[in-house]
Amino acid sequence: MKYTTIKNTARKGIPEKVKSLIWLLLLSLSATGFAQNSDSRYRQPLEHTIRKIERIFHIQIKDNKGLLKDKELDYADWRIRYGRPELSLTQVLAPFDLTFFRDSDSVYTIRKFEYPRRSVHVGEERLQYLETLYDDKESWEKRRDSLKTCMYGALWLDKAPDAPGSKPILTGKRVYNGYSVENIALEILPGVYATGSVYKPYPLKGKHPVIVCPNGHFGQGRYRESQQVRCATLARMGAIVADFDLFGWGESQLQFPVGYHQNSIAATIQVLEGMRLLDYLLGLRHADPQRVAVTGGSGGGSHTMFLTALDDRVKVSAPVVMVSSHFSGGCPCESGQPLHLCGDGTNNAEIAAMAAPRPQLVVSDGKDWTHAVPELEFPFIQRTYGFYGAQDRVTNAHFPEEGHDYGKSKRMAVYRFMAKYLDLDLKKVENSTGQIDESACVTEDENTLKVFGDHGEKLPGNALKDIDALYRLFGKENKKTP
Repeated sequence: MKYTTIKNTARKGIPEKVKSLIWLLLLSLSATGFAQNSDSRYRQPLEHTIRKIERIFHIQIKDNKGLLKDKELDYADWRIRYGRPELSLTQVLAPFDLTFFRDSDSVYTIRKFEYPRRSVHVGEERLQYLETLYDDKESWEKRRDSLKTCMYGALWLDKAPDAPGSKPILTGKRVYNGYSVENIALEILPGVYATGSVYKPYPLKGKHPVIVCPNGHFGQGRYRESQQVRCATLARMGAIVADFDLFGWGESQLQFPVGYHQNSIAATIQVLEGMRLLDYLLGLRHADPQRVAVTGGSGGGSHTMFLTALDDRVKVSAPVVMVSSHFSGGCPCESGQPLHLCGDGTNNAEIAAMAAPRPQLVVSDGKDWTHAVPELEFPFIQRTYGFYGAQDRVTNAHFPEEGHDYGKSKRMAVYRFMAKYLDLDLKKVENSTGQIDESACVTEDENTLKVFGDHGEKLPGNALKDIDALYRLFGKENKKTP
């Protein structure tokens, strides 16, 4: 039946009820694809084309969040590519900023596009491609050096002004069982202060390893109990340990409110904080520059990898719950600058491999984006260590029943790893049964850990509070889209 026939018939007085049925039939024919042509640009409901892909490839495509609803696509069915369902899904979903995750060989889930997040099989494909780029030490080091140079520029570190050279602001020292704590504010850029705490063995004699602990996006930031316990235990084992606030978190909010943590420059400042805090620590007379480590979880795990990849002073690293080939970090402080686009595309697994042949502990778990590490990312990283004959220097501690945290079992793995490669004394923290005992560590309240007073009343007068001025320090403009 042609549209013109229906139209002419309607003029002869056909009842309204019948006309309604005819129009419903016409819409039904269109929805099933029989009324498509170039006049309508072969426009179809997106869901119709998705179901057609299901039929063709004998797969299931789940739309748990109703992302296909009310979406129509020009030339929809023409976009289907016969051979691989992934290619067809990409063709029809990309115009709507949608993507898919492969749950299994026959089940897919529609997701909103997120630039730092892919499905595991995409990460696997990327690692397979990266392996074709180098197969020995020489070709790997060429790739590594190129990545390092690019990452340094992508983070604007080549544009960073020199540190002002002002004396660090230190609070009074608190002495506990086997360690001490003092808070620090370090002027890393003119008017920009990194705030944190420094934990030292007590009494302090001789030379000691240095451990930098970038903070992650866990509740209470560096004030949380697990962070304090970790730093204190490592200090009791014999290390000089320092943590610091995320940009726009903790005392950093006195200068840059938490909303600015979503600016790309957060990634730059946090890497710079780690580097310049390390400058300060290695200048202490009790610091051993040959025994330097970094460890952090989640976003702190990202910065553990970045700092290790970019700073050769780091000799040992332990990124916790962050190494992944398919997730680059959902926060601009991790993926806000284009360092993952270096080398025509890299990922955190390859960045972690840049630590080779330095000792590295990769900590993963079964309930976040690190769940595939034992089978996917760890063998890739170990392959790179193999170019140096150092496969035994990279280790994976995997906790399949645990989730995204820097919890006790993960800390225990890190303590023993750090003791092995930094020559720390485990006996100082072991109980009579040989178990590591954290109970001697004191959890201080938030105000005790602050540098600038309970209400920020001691913030220096030159403290920068203008985000645009911060960008200008690097010769850049703040172009964040509102």
